[in-house]
Amino acid sequence: MTTPAAHPSPGDLFDPACPTRQVLDRIGGKWESMLIKVLADAEPGEVRFAELRRRVTGISQKMLSQTLRSLERDGLVRRRVEPTVPPAVHYSLTPLGRSLDGPLAAVRAWAERHITAVVAARAAYDEASPS
Repeated sequence: MTTPAAHPSPGDLFDPACPTRQVLDRIGGKWESMLIKVLADAEPGEVRFAELRRRVTGISQKMLSQTLRSLERDGLVRRRVEPTVPPAVHYSLTPLGRSLDGPLAAVRAWAERHITAVVAARAAYDEASPS
């Protein structure tokens, strides 16, 4: 008789506890890829919280804080606080986070190459579907 594994296998994407699924859920969220893009393009490599909020249109302060905390917890983002009044909080990508820039750029490129087909498919679906 075999004992159950402590963790599901990394490739069992249908198991909510699968580590691979959890990482894909993290980077596939609505705001994560945009934040990683802004941070990857940052010169000199750090972006203050208020600037992130300005650059990522539509994100609330609460959602930005939660998303950054999650990315920091996963080791993708580094947070640096300057002891000023008020404190200046800076964010940057870790090497692990920076390694995501290429794969996410590939997904963005795919979307740009295929957006016409996606828009056409949506229109055809909407036209054929009963209201």
